[in-house]
Amino acid sequence: MSGNPMRKVALRNLAAHKVRLALTVLSVILGTAFIAGSFVFTDTLQRTFDGIFEGQAKGVDVRVSPESQQSFGVPQGAVDKVTKIEGVRAVAPGVNGPLVLLNSAGKPVQTGGAPSWGQSFLPPEQAVEEPQKFVQGVPPSKPGEIAINSGGAERSGLKVGDRAKVIIPARSTQERPALEVTVTGIYDVPSDTGGFIGLLFEDKQARQLFTDGSHVAYIDIAAQPGVAADDLRDRIAAEVKGFKVQNGDQVREDMKAQLGEALKFINYFLLAFGAIALIVGTFIIYNTFSMIVAQRLRELALLRAVGASRQQVGRTVVSEALVIGSIGSVIGLAAGVALAYGLSAVLNAFDLGLPTGAMAVLPRTIIVGLIVGIGVTVISAYAPARRAAKIPPVEAMREEYKSSDEPLLLGTKLGAALGVPGVARFVAGSSLRVRTSVGSVLGVAGVVAVVIGAQGTGGRAASIVGGGALALILAVLLVLPALSRPVVGALGVLIRPFGPIGHMARNNAVRNPRRTAATAFALTLGLMLVSAIGMLGASAKASVSVLVDKGITADYTLAGPQNSMIGLSLGVPDAVRKGVPEAADVVGFRGAAFRVDTDQMRGVSPDAPMDNVFHTEILQGSRTLGERTVLVSDSEVAEHGWKVGQQIELTTLDKNQKVPATVGGVFRDNPLLGDMVLAPQLFDKVMPPSFQNNFFVLVSAKPGADLTAMRTQLEKATDAFAVVQVQDREQVKGAQGQQINTMLAILYGLLALAVVIAILGIINTLALSVVERRREIGMLRAVGTQRAQVRRTIYLESMLIAVFGAIVGVIMGLGLGVGFLRTLADLGIDQIAIPWGQLVVVLVSSAVVGVLAALWPGIRAARTPPLAAIADL
Repeated sequence: MSGNPMRKVALRNLAAHKVRLALTVLSVILGTAFIAGSFVFTDTLQRTFDGIFEGQAKGVDVRVSPESQQSFGVPQGAVDKVTKIEGVRAVAPGVNGPLVLLNSAGKPVQTGGAPSWGQSFLPPEQAVEEPQKFVQGVPPSKPGEIAINSGGAERSGLKVGDRAKVIIPARSTQERPALEVTVTGIYDVPSDTGGFIGLLFEDKQARQLFTDGSHVAYIDIAAQPGVAADDLRDRIAAEVKGFKVQNGDQVREDMKAQLGEALKFINYFLLAFGAIALIVGTFIIYNTFSMIVAQRLRELALLRAVGASRQQVGRTVVSEALVIGSIGSVIGLAAGVALAYGLSAVLNAFDLGLPTGAMAVLPRTIIVGLIVGIGVTVISAYAPARRAAKIPPVEAMREEYKSSDEPLLLGTKLGAALGVPGVARFVAGSSLRVRTSVGSVLGVAGVVAVVIGAQGTGGRAASIVGGGALALILAVLLVLPALSRPVVGALGVLIRPFGPIGHMARNNAVRNPRRTAATAFALTLGLMLVSAIGMLGASAKASVSVLVDKGITADYTLAGPQNSMIGLSLGVPDAVRKGVPEAADVVGFRGAAFRVDTDQMRGVSPDAPMDNVFHTEILQGSRTLGERTVLVSDSEVAEHGWKVGQQIELTTLDKNQKVPATVGGVFRDNPLLGDMVLAPQLFDKVMPPSFQNNFFVLVSAKPGADLTAMRTQLEKATDAFAVVQVQDREQVKGAQGQQINTMLAILYGLLALAVVIAILGIINTLALSVVERRREIGMLRAVGTQRAQVRRTIYLESMLIAVFGAIVGVIMGLGLGVGFLRTLADLGIDQIAIPWGQLVVVLVSSAVVGVLAALWPGIRAARTPPLAAIADL
């Protein structure tokens, strides 16, 4: 036979079985849409940020900037030196810093985690960068005037002429907590979305607000006509040492590189979920083609009998897979774009401050999507096609022959009573044993790796646990068929009250272990991740609870708004001390970032003795802070080999100032304190003024004070600062728990997609299973089985498979969750909690999902015409 007639056979076969075609295409769509969506989402984010950065530093020939953003900046002396260098046409010092904008009603404008920034406005004749494009009003020209970006204006509801207030954390005092301003103009910025707020101030006022009077954030320089930017950059670099000296293109590329590093985690994270979806989709596709070949054995045997070769039969099945893979991949790409759009909408609903733009569908995404979709489909069809081609024609045309390489247990109670011939054909005992043996070895190796990795902390330990997790996933995949019989058999107790119907459903679930395992594996993988992430959330909350209970002894904690990048103003503690007579101790904890040798560190600096508001376990030395002393965490002492009394050197992040300090004591690791506790005098030397703020403020009451009245006093005393949240210890735990829930909600949203894929996979497998058992179901209907009984059988079978997959997934999730959590102990998650309530809900929900997934297949099975099914070839 020629190849062309066989292609016609393949195409006509697809057209003749529309339902089967639709189910098979769906399995391909599920497998490709998620990974395509991951690419589209991250590409869209990257392109949007690239668009923003393309508009940065336009017109700048050279920029001189510090190594770190959190620095004192560039000294004024450097500005004067640069101005005198040959080839310099203009110099524009950059002045900026963080702030909080209050709208006309006095309410803080929430940015959803995006920056809220102020900077100086320079007239076009003084500026080096391209001037801002004003869409309304005019730029600020005197103190007390601001211009706002259009996105910020829309978010805050401010218009030209409106009055507003601005809080500068480093400059805010009790006497003047907020600066009153008037909006004079609204300007556009590239891709002005995502919650960003940018305010322009008159230059002199900006310097008062955001600098220490002797430094600027950076220096922008324009070259004289005929002077190349690179030549001018090299001249300036030779004169100004210790700073980054870049041309405009390098500035933009530096910004993009920093963003790429920040987005790398998101990219890997989404692609990991795409890989999970792809694995699930692969097995759905493989399972689908295995069942299709099993249903078509007599048809394929007939082709062999009339002269088709083994290769032609195999090519027929692969050709069908090629068509299905092509259709499914194209639709999957479109579905991936929709998925990325939905994910972007979900993240925006959480107000995370991410910029948005038109969906970016790059050629790479299309190519990868088509290769993955078509490749997986063809590869998944190859093994069943090869098996089908090897079946002897006469043997395959026998009514009793089945292609499955598993025992087929058709002799259920009801089936036996109706005279359905039972088949006890063992074909694949040896292959199943080999598969189980390999899986067992991988499982032991995976457990060993997880146990070894769990003994340490940090990235290396997490990598070892991750390798063990991969081995365990592969092990479960291989062992799952062998597990399905005993486990599903035991679960049959749950449906024993359904009598013969329940018994038949149980036997249907165990008679083809490979199909049951492939169907359950999708749900196993999804619920394994759900359980592990549930443990992460519960453990993080438990760790926070223990941390608060053991560390904070104050009655109230003052903190900033959740998901905010800005802390509390330095004036808050003084406002409480003067306005709350019931307060005994008020301590502001200022956040500090600095370097010691080459290591970047973070810590806090209390502005008053903290013993009465915060418990610190001192292991060595004294808890008293002298003018130049620091307390160091025990892990940092162990890492650097420091001792009490030893001299160390703190360096500002831009490496321009070095401050000597003495190790006065060693405290037990506490995430709230960071690596070090600094004396106030040291804090002022290592932290730039524009970045000085309170991480939180702790307040303890006088003996016998009315805490309810004290809360009212605190709220009144801090009302002018607008963003202060007054919380007792339980509310602190609740606020931290809410932040954890917000972060996990995104993970759960992505996991929900993987679980949806698993559910659709169950529907797909059951529907094809119904087609495979068409004659069997027809015989049951012919001897009097009611439609409701047939439906109930399918429902119960699906429920057993779903619960089986859920149990295995939950057990794996708990084991891997413990392993990963132990590697996070150095990040403060030192408590391991199991969310039992959530796990019970997961198991019950799995049973419900199993029933829901079986609705359409069950109805389809119940409508099987008895006589037509019995006569069906």
